[in-house]
Amino acid sequence: MQYIERHIESIDWVIITLVICLLVITLAKHLYPRQFQQFITLPVSDKYFLVQGKTEVIVHPFNILLFVGQILSVSLFIYLFFKVFSPEIVSSDEFLFIQICTGYSVFVFVKFCIEKIIGTAFSIDTVINSYLFQKLSYRNLISLLIFIFNLFLYFIIEPTTKILFIFLAVIVVFNGIALFYSYKTNRNLIIGNFFYFILYLCALEISPYFILYKTLV
Repeated sequence: MQYIERHIESIDWVIITLVICLLVITLAKHLYPRQFQQFITLPVSDKYFLVQGKTEVIVHPFNILLFVGQILSVSLFIYLFFKVFSPEIVSSDEFLFIQICTGYSVFVFVKFCIEKIIGTAFSIDTVINSYLFQKLSYRNLISLLIFIFNLFLYFIIEPTTKILFIFLAVIVVFNGIALFYSYKTNRNLIIGNFFYFILYLCALEISPYFILYKTLV
C-alpha cells in the first residue's frame, strides 16, 4: 500500500469573512428595508435614484454597510486570482487578504477624494455628488453578485484560470452597463462638455485601473 500525502487547506477565515459579508447585507436590509428593496430593483427601475438620490447622501449608514460588504467580497475575489496565478505568494504571505482589503479601500477612497476635489474646483459639486452616488450604488449592487460568485468558487466550483476570467468578464460587463446608464442619465451635461468628459474618462476611470493592474503585476 502506497501512502499519498494529502494537503488540506483551512478556509475557516474565508467562511468567517463570507459570514461577515452576509451579516452586513442582512443588517442593511433589516435597518433600511424600504431603501434595500428599492436598491435591489436598480437593474429594472431607477426609483432608488429618484427617491434616495434627491439627498445624495453618499456617507449614509446604508451605503457604508454595503460598501463594507463590497470591500470584503471584492477582496476575496482578487485573492482567488493570487491563489490561482501566484500560489507561492499566497503560501508565503499569511496577511495577503488583509493587504488586498487595505489596498482596495485606499484605492477607492483616494479616487473618491480626487473626484470630490475636482467637483469643488470646477463648482460642479451637485453633478459630481449625483454621479458618485450612482456609481457607488451600482458597485454595491455588483458586489452582491460577486458575493454569490465567491460562494460558488470557494465551496462548489474549483477555481481555474478559465472560470475566473469568465466570472471577471461578467463583472466587467455589468460594470460597463452600470457606467453606461450613469452616463446616459447625465448625457446632456456630457454632450455640452464632451472634451472635459474625455479627459475625466481617461484620467479617473481608465488610468487608475491600469496603474492598479501594473502595480499588481
